[in-house]
Amino acid sequence: VQLQASGGGLVQAGGSLTLSCVASGRTSSNYAMAWFRQGPGKEREFVAGISWSGGSTYYADSVKGRFTVSRDSAKNTVYLQMSSLKSEDTAVYYCAARTGWGQAPVSISYDSWGPGTQLTVSS
Repeated sequence: VQLQASGGGLVQAGGSLTLSCVASGRTSSNYAMAWFRQGPGKEREFVAGISWSGGSTYYADSVKGRFTVSRDSAKNTVYLQMSSLKSEDTAVYYCAARTGWGQAPVSISYDSWGPGTQLTVSS
């Protein structure tokens, strides 16, 4: 499956933004999806994940209560709604896909990655 993330930009601290990730290719398979991010000088880290059905979501502690992951299977699209943004949320955000069940907050579990989209939060 091919992934394309979009929606990044420059936002003031406290603001909101929604990222999108469109999947194409072998989308007939049931893929669990996730968002990861990599800030300046940092390692890539897990942000949020969602099951193939959309019925199960899970988050990194750093974004819990501020970010919401969802998916529209009819559109083959996963979203990351971000609010109460902080300067430490500044990063390149990546969407990723995998087959399988359960939670997988580690990048090695994912088979497909899209190019990232940059989010910059100004303080």
